[in-house]
Parts: sequence; C-alpha cells; structure tokens
Amino acid sequence: MKRITTSLFLTTILLISFNVQLSVAQSASLPATLPPFPEVPQPKAENSVPMGNQASFPEIKLGNLPSASGPFKPTWESIEKNYPGEPAWLREAKFGIWVHIGPQSAGESGDWYARRLYAQGTLANKNHLKKYGHPSEVGYKEVLRDWKPTKLNPAKLTKIYQDAGARFLMIQGVHHDNFDMWNSKYQPWNSVNIGPKRDLIGEWTKACRADGMHFGITFHHEYTWWWWQTAFGSDSTGDKSGIPYDGNLTLADGKGKWWEGLDPRLLYGINLREYQGVSKAAYTDWSPPRPGIFSNHIDYAKWYATQWALRIMDAVDKYNPDFIFTDGTDQQPFSGSGTGTGIKADAAQHVISYFYNRALERRGQVNTFSIVKFRHKTNGTVTTEEFGIPANIKTDQPWIGEAPVGDWFYAPNFTYDSGMMIHYIIEAIARDGNAALCIAPRPDGSLDKGCIKMLKEVGVWMRRNGEAVYGSHAWSIPGEGEMVNGKLKMLPGGKLEQLHADFKFNTQDFRFTVGKNGALYAFCMTVPVSGTKLKIKALGANSDKLDKQIKTVKLLGYKGILQWKQDADGLVIHCPAKMPFATSVVFEIN
Repeated sequence: MKRITTSLFLTTILLISFNVQLSVAQSASLPATLPPFPEVPQPKAENSVPMGNQASFPEIKLGNLPSASGPFKPTWESIEKNYPGEPAWLREAKFGIWVHIGPQSAGESGDWYARRLYAQGTLANKNHLKKYGHPSEVGYKEVLRDWKPTKLNPAKLTKIYQDAGARFLMIQGVHHDNFDMWNSKYQPWNSVNIGPKRDLIGEWTKACRADGMHFGITFHHEYTWWWWQTAFGSDSTGDKSGIPYDGNLTLADGKGKWWEGLDPRLLYGINLREYQGVSKAAYTDWSPPRPGIFSNHIDYAKWYATQWALRIMDAVDKYNPDFIFTDGTDQQPFSGSGTGTGIKADAAQHVISYFYNRALERRGQVNTFSIVKFRHKTNGTVTTEEFGIPANIKTDQPWIGEAPVGDWFYAPNFTYDSGMMIHYIIEAIARDGNAALCIAPRPDGSLDKGCIKMLKEVGVWMRRNGEAVYGSHAWSIPGEGEMVNGKLKMLPGGKLEQLHADFKFNTQDFRFTVGKNGALYAFCMTVPVSGTKLKIKALGANSDKLDKQIKTVKLLGYKGILQWKQDADGLVIHCPAKMPFATSVVFEIN
C-alpha cells in the first residue's frame, strides 16, 4: 500500500510538473497566423477628415495578444515593479556599434530612402530614377527584390566591431520600410522570401554568440502605418504627372507578376491621406502627423498594433536577444502622439512583459532590457539620446547615446574619422551613459576602406584606455575646460561628419570617469605636445571635489615615471618628452 501511495504521489507530482511545463509552453506559444486583414473603407478626399482627439480617446487593450508565464503583466506598473534594474553587462560594455543595414542602403541616399524616393525632386527620388526607374512603374518593392548584399558577412563584421572595442551590437530587425530582416512569421515581405533570401538576424545572432558579443534587435515599424503615405501619391509635374505610385496597387494587381501572392498593403500599409495634415507631414523631412486618432480606421489600427507586437515577439522567441529597441518619439509606441499618432493601444506593454517573462523562463534571470527611446525616468526601460549628449550627468535611468557616422543608411563620401567617434564615446561615458555609433555598410554589405581604417584606430585607442571606459561610471562632474555661453564646450550634436572631425578641443578640456577599480580617470580631450604642462583645476588640493590627497598619477600607455604635483589650485602634470598618441590621452589618478 505504501508503494502504491508513493507511486501515486510521484505520478501526481510528475503530472503537475508536466502540466506546469505545458502551461508555460502554451502561454509562450504564438498564433500560427495573423488575424484577418480588416475591412478598410474607401479613402475620402485628401485632407478632408479631422483627426480624433487623442486626449479623450481611451487606450485600447489588446487582449488578443499572447502572454508568457511569469511575474510581468502587460502594464507599466507591473513592468516597473518587477524589473530588477540595469543588467551588469550593460554597465561593463559601455560602447556598442549600431548595425544599420537593410534594403534602404541600396538607394545610396542616406536615411529614409524608401519614403523619399516617392517625393519628387529629392535626392532619393533622383537616385531612384537613375538606378531603377519611375516609382509608378518600379517602386520600393522592386528595390527589395533586387537587393543582394553578397558581401555582407556578419561573422567577419562582428570581429571587426569587436576589435574596435565594441561590446554590444544594435542590429536592425525592421526599419520604417516594413521589411523584416529575418524569417518572419507574420510579415511575408522579409529577407528570407525576397531579396537576399537569407535569415540575416539569424546570421548576426550566430556571429554574436560565437564571439561572446551582446546584441539587441531594433524595431522601427511603429512609424510604418502612416510613414508610407508618399507611396500613395503621384508626380505633380512632368510626363508622369497624376500617375499613381505603386503604393496604390492591390493584391489582385499582382496576378502574373513577380510579386503575385504578396499583398502590397502588408508592405505599404493603407492610404491615410484623408486625415488633415497627413499629406503635408509625408513630405516634410521627418515630421509625423500632428497628434490625433485616425477615427475612421480603428479596426485597421488595432490590427496593425497587433501585428507590430507579434512580429517583435516572433523575433524574441527565435533569437533570444539581450535587448530589444522600439523606435519612436513619445513615451511609448502607439500613444496617439508623435510617431505613435493614429491610435492609442497597449501593444508595447504586451511586448516588454512578454520579453522579460521569456528571458526569465529561458535564462533564469532578467538580464535583458528594453529601449523605449522617449520613455523617461522609469524602471524597466532604457532610453537613448539620439545625435546629442546631455550637458550634465544623467543617472535617473540607464541611457545610450546614439549617432550615425555619416547617416543611418549608406551614402557616398561619408567622413570617416576615429577622433570624432572617440570624442563621442568620452562625452557619453563622462555623463554616465553608454555610446552606440552607427556604421552603415554599403549596399553589398561591405565597409568602405576609410571606415575600416577608422575602426582600427578606435580599437587601438580603446585597448590603451579601456580601463577608463569599460565598467566606469560618472564622477561628480562630467569635466572642465572652455565654456561656451555658460556651458562646458562639448562635441556638437547631429550626425558625425566633417564638422565633428574638425572640432577642436584644447589642453584645458578634460572629462572624468571613475573606473570599476575605483580610480579616477581624467581624459585630456586632445593630445598635448611633448613637455606640455597641464593643469586640472578640479583636482587641486583645495578643491571641494576631492576628499583625499592624490597619491599616484599615471598616463595610460606610458611606461615611464610621470612628473606631477598637486597644487592648491590644480593638479599639474608634465607630459613626457614623447607623446605617440592620438585624439585623447588618459590619466589614472589614485
């Protein structure tokens, strides 16, 4: 009887265990297909429909989205309460590379080529006409078809980036062009079905794992459902005036064509030009429509937000990234304002809670993070500073400074200068941030020779000075030096280009970090000539920034004995007779 009871007990435990495991598996399983594409009303006259009031519109709860078992529920309150904080590896990493490669590089026109090729007279439009033809006949879908990055080698590039000192990669999963760079379950317009015929995110994942490189996948398709409105227009002048661009095509139009069976609406979205301000915004440089709700398209908006979320969940399940990035200009995707214009929905909360629960299930801990670019001062998300660096130290939440070398997508004649990259990294870490710099490969996936030289030089500098970078945090002030309009002079914002390569610092300009070894590091933002006498005012004996006397001062990369003296008004350092350094020298101070 005892054996039977024991047997029944063990059987019961096994069944409970099996059911728990099954429950976890089921809770994390994604639907086989998308919900059916909703009925879409015929477009009304352009600019004739006022936007709905986003302030009074209630947030739509997307209860049809799957969940993963765990403590994180799809609310910001639950995410903030349960998130354990910044993973230690991000603090250690400090420097990463943005991998901005996709079919938009084929236009060799910089960022937003896909949208701008439909804007008559733009550089992208002119380049498209030369290379492909008129967008009423050969549109972006043909760019996707013809894009063959035959020299794109993620394993080789990962090693190049690692040699440059990068410790994480931000890899583009889908840009505003709506083209998924993986074997996407919910978007047939993807890199396995069309163009490269390769699972590019899968290749990057394999390369990063092989080299111990942390990586995240970036998702920029919140914009997409109104971003494509240029594709629904036509030329206003010339021989093709009034002939619709290919955004107006339907599934039926593809019969007998190379894209038969591919619904253009899944790439370009739908015509939303009836709403006031949408057409005007479509032809501005980057601006989204004014805040509001697309009141005549609520069903489509719910469908799109659901598809947006499922695509990210699909990539999370397939590749188990260390972080995810959602692009946007407001506190959350689908907020009814900024890039979230058109609808209010809780898609982002579902995605992030799913991501963290899946990390806990697979890793045993949440050592991952989610970037929501403009969600500030909250636990559970990391923010970014695009183009610029904050003037002051920022410790209210983890953040990453991000900027492209040249532009976010490739164009000829970028300035490749290691100094501007190094200065950007220093400016970020001195304010307690991280830095991620975009290196845009050419359309075939290779790097310009100048770019390779630049990265090698950055790597030399990082190997010499890495102890002041990796694992560091900000000191009590970011730096000292020349003041401009009452503020510390610093590297200008914007895309890194010739302006930044030419920007001059002098021997009074210093930045500070505290290393994980407890030492204080002072970065001179230029390389002094041999024998120069430097003075760091913040480190004087009478400074209120120090509570202990300085005992040692070393110049990283210099093996000789350094002459120095701590005066009342500053730390005076005599530079050696030889200064074979580049961009910036770093002093370790104990």
